[in-house]
Amino acid sequence: MVKISASFLTADFSDLKGQIDQVEKAGVEWLHLDVMDGHFVPNMSFGPMVIRSIRRLTKLYFDAHLMISNPDDYLEAFREAGADGITVHYEASVNLSRTLARIRELGARVGVCLNPSSPLSLLKDILSEVDLVLILTVNPGFGGQEFLSFTLRKIQEAASLIKTVKEDIILEVDGGIDARNIHQVVSAGADIVVAGAAIFNSGRIADNVKLLRRNLPGMERRK
Repeated sequence: MVKISASFLTADFSDLKGQIDQVEKAGVEWLHLDVMDGHFVPNMSFGPMVIRSIRRLTKLYFDAHLMISNPDDYLEAFREAGADGITVHYEASVNLSRTLARIRELGARVGVCLNPSSPLSLLKDILSEVDLVLILTVNPGFGGQEFLSFTLRKIQEAASLIKTVKEDIILEVDGGIDARNIHQVVSAGADIVVAGAAIFNSGRIADNVKLLRRNLPGMERRK
């Protein structure tokens, strides 16, 4: 069953409780937390303090995506703040295997992410160590970007690679996903789709989530 994850980065930060309540009522399963440091990516977002403050507002699954340099220095802080899963970038880790092992020691779901331009082959030797692979379909750093169509093939290849190594690895896709392309993304093999602007823009969160679900593969006959 495909899950939809709401990208917190595009929420209205003047009404976080209201936004989270609406996301929950709309049936979204995960909250995707894009953490940016202004160094690994050219933007800054939020850190453990914000995550801790919203943790008490919801029981949604907190999916922390660390777009930061030196992630090892902050793993404990994000776990203690309430992250259920922690995903780090292959490109940002000096010793990825050690980083992934530490996330597991902390009791969080272990994730690894690749930028659009990074080859999938980088993951072959560490797939057995992860629970989740995140494929970015936009260049990291900013919300609201257009989906990069060339990444569809990468999603397909990632899904195939996962089947040969460890079938229960979750394949998550994030970047520019909306009602126009969610069908393609899921058909390519995504288990979790992250949507930001497509959920929060216009303020009609429930309607936006329904539109995304109606465009999932297999839902056409119900329209």
